[in-house]
Amino acid sequence: MDLSIIFVNWNSLDYLRECIPSIYEYTRGISFEIVVVDNASPNDNVEQLKKLFPEVKFIKSSTNLGFAGANNLAFSYSSGKYILFLNPDTKLVSPAINIMLQELQSLPDAGVVGSKLLNADLSVQTSCIMKFPTILDRIIQAEFLRLRWPGFWGIGPLFSERPDPAAVEAVSGACMLIRRNVFERVGMFSEDYFMYSEDVDLCYKTTRAGLKNYFIGQATIIHYAGTSSASEWQTVMKQRAELRFCEKNYGRLYGWLFRIISVLNAAARLVIVVLLSSLQKLLGRRNTWEAASAKWSAILRTLLTQYPTATNLLPDGSALSTCSGQRD
Repeated sequence: MDLSIIFVNWNSLDYLRECIPSIYEYTRGISFEIVVVDNASPNDNVEQLKKLFPEVKFIKSSTNLGFAGANNLAFSYSSGKYILFLNPDTKLVSPAINIMLQELQSLPDAGVVGSKLLNADLSVQTSCIMKFPTILDRIIQAEFLRLRWPGFWGIGPLFSERPDPAAVEAVSGACMLIRRNVFERVGMFSEDYFMYSEDVDLCYKTTRAGLKNYFIGQATIIHYAGTSSASEWQTVMKQRAELRFCEKNYGRLYGWLFRIISVLNAAARLVIVVLLSSLQKLLGRRNTWEAASAKWSAILRTLLTQYPTATNLLPDGSALSTCSGQRD
């Protein structure tokens, strides 16, 4: 088997109905299998999926293992020489998998390979190229700065027309292609993370192993969830995951400093947002800063508390759609 394509399902029936057929439509000339692990979906729609796609290998987990744990479980049932971890909320509109696989096979020093992720309107998602979290990035982190100086932030290849693979620090977990033996050698996905940052952590481990991670701009895949705004739960989980990453990979002291800088950054932004919100109220205008205020309030609360367990963050102990592998 050349390739195993792995999905983690959490109430993703509608997405998989569209994604799986697009794989068969555009992927040619390679032997591949599709493995879907159901991450204890509340809707229990595995039987519907089995009827729709009898050729797909289905695994059902009795508990929600999170993104990393579910992917690792599916990997244990796979047989491909290469492994593609793909979100259910994606869709192929071109032979992107063939392109990625061809590039990976030509790059002996490749760790993880990622594609260009597009929104439904075909605009580019800047999150498909990432940097490892650092204190400096946290101090000056702002999306308009990333877009103004993409080279400094490592996302220059997103806006380049060059066809060559570009070496980057990390690629999005929404689409990650890796050699089977490399994935095993670096210890697979770290289950220290329930969700978020496990993709960055995997890329960090491949670089520590002396490999490079590559962005393949010629391979384009639509990623629907990239346009959705993060809920408070997702925001909290992202912050927790970044703190875990820093403590795990840089040490406890660096992790503590990262937390302090993050607290100051969140507090400063919250003050600015509250002032702007108050100004709008004084001027009798519609308050457009409510969402930002809620976001930075949630981040600040998160940074000032200890790590919760995943089951403490949601009333029913379940995960949101992103826990199925749908990354925003």
